[in-house]
Amino acid sequence: MSKIDTDHIKLDKLASNNALYIIKIGGNVIDNSENLYHFLKDFEALEGNKILVHGGGKVATQMAEDLGIESKMVDGRRITDIETLRVVTMVYGGLINKNIVAQLQRFGNNAIGLTGADGNFIKAVKRPVKTIDYGYVGDIVKESINPQNIGKLLDAGFTPVFCAITHDGDGQLLNTNADTIASALAVSLSALYETTLIYCFEKKGVLKDINDEESLISEIDPERYEQLKEEKIIHSGMLPKLDNAFTAISCGVKAVIIGKSDELGQLKDKKPFGTRLTNNA
Repeated sequence: MSKIDTDHIKLDKLASNNALYIIKIGGNVIDNSENLYHFLKDFEALEGNKILVHGGGKVATQMAEDLGIESKMVDGRRITDIETLRVVTMVYGGLINKNIVAQLQRFGNNAIGLTGADGNFIKAVKRPVKTIDYGYVGDIVKESINPQNIGKLLDAGFTPVFCAITHDGDGQLLNTNADTIASALAVSLSALYETTLIYCFEKKGVLKDINDEESLISEIDPERYEQLKEEKIIHSGMLPKLDNAFTAISCGVKAVIIGKSDELGQLKDKKPFGTRLTNNA
């Protein structure tokens, strides 16, 4: 039996009784030091294996402006030319990532900050040019994630903190959507762990009325989702995130939770948190 085979068996055995949270945070947490402090404290308190994924677009935009580099966006997506790639690598992989890692160490969590290039954990392909040239932007494809190597980190007691930078295997770094990275990690690692994917943002979850925080839809299964779409109850801006979430669930992820970052602590106390998406709500 090859070393790769024995490593896989070892990881299957280790993961058989382990839960894994993969949590993605955005700018509403990163841009506010107090919010970040409380979120990371709640994150550390979660029991079991954890992976954190972050972006940092607002900080990168401000840094680029300070350096005299114009930030170009098309439909909310960043055009990543070579100068912009240097900025996002510095900001995502350096400033933000290492600040998060330092804060987690403060709480006793042995975190390790990573890009996709580290350990060959996440490869991507440069987005092909169609109507728009997005530059050095990476798309996640099948086999992008290396679950065995990530599992070894988790087994060793580390908490991986991934920024939104991947690589193509030929020495080129790529700017890659953090939501997509989180979903791909959850799908790939679901073969080894009982995986729950959590998107933390500024709302309580999926709302019937985008302006009413009390209109939370606490649970959604595929059948309910189709009904909500037909009735046009869900805000159109949430549909891509929900489509991706149900795709992840269909690929083996136990559940996806979409909720407010400052309510993450409720999970530790087994209290309802955000909107829970499963195959059977």
